[in-house]
Amino acid sequence: MIFTVEINGQTVTARRGETILAILNRTGIRVPTLCHLSGFSPTGACRMCVVEVEGLTGLVTSCSHQVEEWMKIHTHSPRVMKARRTIVELLLANHPDDCLYCERSGNCELQDLATELNIKERRYRTRKPSIMIDRTCSSIERDPAKCILCGRCIRVCDEIIGMSAIEIIGRGSKSSIGTSYNKGLNTQACVKCGQCIMVCPTAALKEKNSYSAVIDALNNPNFFPVIQISPGVQGSIAEDLGIKGGRDIQNLLGAALRKMGFLQVFDTSASVDMMILGISQQLTQRVKDKEKMPLFNSCCPSWVKFIEEYKPELKKHLVISKSPMQIMGTWIKDHYAQRMNIAKEKIFSVAVMPCTSKKHEASIEEKDHQNIDAVLTTREMIRIIRLFGIDFNTLESENTELGFGVRGSAGRLSGIAGGESEAVIRTFFYQMTGQELSPVKINELRGLKNRKEARIKIGKSTYGFAAVSGLAAARQLLEEIESGKVEFQMVEVMACPFGCINGGGQRLGTDEKALKSRMKALYDADEEEMIKVAHRNPSIQEFIKMPEVIG
Repeated sequence: MIFTVEINGQTVTARRGETILAILNRTGIRVPTLCHLSGFSPTGACRMCVVEVEGLTGLVTSCSHQVEEWMKIHTHSPRVMKARRTIVELLLANHPDDCLYCERSGNCELQDLATELNIKERRYRTRKPSIMIDRTCSSIERDPAKCILCGRCIRVCDEIIGMSAIEIIGRGSKSSIGTSYNKGLNTQACVKCGQCIMVCPTAALKEKNSYSAVIDALNNPNFFPVIQISPGVQGSIAEDLGIKGGRDIQNLLGAALRKMGFLQVFDTSASVDMMILGISQQLTQRVKDKEKMPLFNSCCPSWVKFIEEYKPELKKHLVISKSPMQIMGTWIKDHYAQRMNIAKEKIFSVAVMPCTSKKHEASIEEKDHQNIDAVLTTREMIRIIRLFGIDFNTLESENTELGFGVRGSAGRLSGIAGGESEAVIRTFFYQMTGQELSPVKINELRGLKNRKEARIKIGKSTYGFAAVSGLAAARQLLEEIESGKVEFQMVEVMACPFGCINGGGQRLGTDEKALKSRMKALYDADEEEMIKVAHRNPSIQEFIKMPEVIG
């Protein structure tokens, strides 16, 4: 049912069941929020989105209150503005005064609201308790002193990731957000994915910093610093630096990184192709041996951790291979060092990855085989680029390292949920038939959906492939597989919604428009490149000769 309501003296069309906030967003009227997340049911916890409705004695939360025909709504009346200002002032009363050197300074929603509401002094003062920063996790730090109890992290961890590693502790004015028994994230159900960081409005959650270690290595004459770049980070870096569409970000990054002092730059796409070839070979063998299916991917550390801790009976179904980051890292330390006649202890190997769980993956390597010395998130990489003052608008492109800079689009597709499966199908088809798949594009596995399925006829048989993102959705799919409701030959799982383009280490404030742009860039690269299948990439021939590199 469609009807009209009055908002700030203007008549606006509304639909039965819509919230006031939904109408305001649709009509271009911005109301601040701190707890609201698009796509989630509203809680009204932060009270920042309150509006005044004539006829009601109290202010109402626009995110949770449904519109009705009789309403006359005021979004910025003096009463509303005073309430919002008081809420922010009360939050600031308990907040640390470290904005000058806070990780999120300039990108903090609480700071933005204080500026917007013209808050210039502290009116309320409280005794701030001394709260320890939780540094137990290998990839995420939690600073409870900066938490504003918005609850976003709890909802994402529970509803999207399905782990419930963070929860409300205590009651009333003594409530806080933390972990069970305050034991720290490292002992909880946390899979290190970093999606909690992506929705945190302050610096209560952030990645464990590798920034300083990389800067020190670049200035240490005893080190030979090298770096590998994941295909999943390039679009995000381009957005932040304002690089115009159509420019070759991969080779621009290569030039920028050399200017910073990295002596060699590698493209992780080559080792992704190697992993894809390995997956295809394992899938082919399992089909021939009539082994129980499905085969699960193993490149997402958060997914692997989930399997190891909560579904150990499925470990035998995981792909037997190192991740692309580790494949490249092993090759750099064991073979590139030998080729360049450099002691591998001198090589400082850095990986730029779109997720925080790669920091965890690097930390659990055997100590005498530390192939990755530091993992940078996309956010950390952007900070370093800005530190060195590199102007991408005047930068000339440079090719990545010759031996592993041969372009192929199959590896790049792995940045999108479903892309790895699409790349595997192309090579699996060839290994089963001796012919190339045509066309190579598989629409069923494309787009921004948290679950995609494809049935591909190869020879006389039809094979099922599924790609799911978000571990909560993966749990549901596993239940369907175990009950016999569905059957697949391969299942790809990415912990983060929509895959690495939305990883926990990507730019903060990522919206659907940005995700579509990153996705399009990878699909466009697939259209333009000559080599679209992993088994035709000449770069991987050297990897094939080194089984110890692949794992």
